[in-house]
Amino acid sequence: MASKNYLSGLFGASPVAPLQAHMTIVDECVTKLIDLFENMASGNTAEVEKIYQKIASLEQQADDKKQTLREHLPSGLFMPIERQDLLDALRTQDLLANRARDIAGIIVGRKLQFPEQAAQRVIELVKATVETCHQALRVVNELDELVETGFRGHAVHVAEVMLAELDDLESATDRIQVSLRADLFAVEKELYAVDVMFMYRIIESIADIADDAERVGRRFQL
Repeated sequence: MASKNYLSGLFGASPVAPLQAHMTIVDECVTKLIDLFENMASGNTAEVEKIYQKIASLEQQADDKKQTLREHLPSGLFMPIERQDLLDALRTQDLLANRARDIAGIIVGRKLQFPEQAAQRVIELVKATVETCHQALRVVNELDELVETGFRGHAVHVAEVMLAELDDLESATDRIQVSLRADLFAVEKELYAVDVMFMYRIIESIADIADDAERVGRRFQL
């Protein structure tokens, strides 16, 4: 009975509740990158460090929730989603929070600041990436309706529209990334070479968050 009550506490009334709870934390973690990059652009290093700590804390919360679910999810649990698919989805979602923490860690560790020509563009990229993450969360939250309707009817159409919007948002981040790389290339000879290397790494990692957010949605399409 105690085990049953514990599982009930984990999943509530929804078989996809753990995915939704985990993705909500992940989304909050990634969203903090906006504040981090805006404070980086203004040179407020003290605030950047505070935001990094918040991101690291949220990433740890997401990781703890993932580990708890992995340890207590019964192999014979009957759900509309296969156990392995659920675990794979959790891992994909967790990547978003991990990347956000790594990005913030590089900025804090190197006291990095993008040059003026690229500073606003990188904020634009971060905001577009956060919107992609928001949309992935909306898709995950739509799973309740899909489960209740047996993956049929109007709910499927709604999910397909949301996935199309997710694709468009991810494509927008690709376009911004191209412009940002051009902005940085134009001035990189004036910058410390190692810092430039890390800036390109950060740009790639931000783009990876958008890619992984799209993967979250596409996993449920399958």
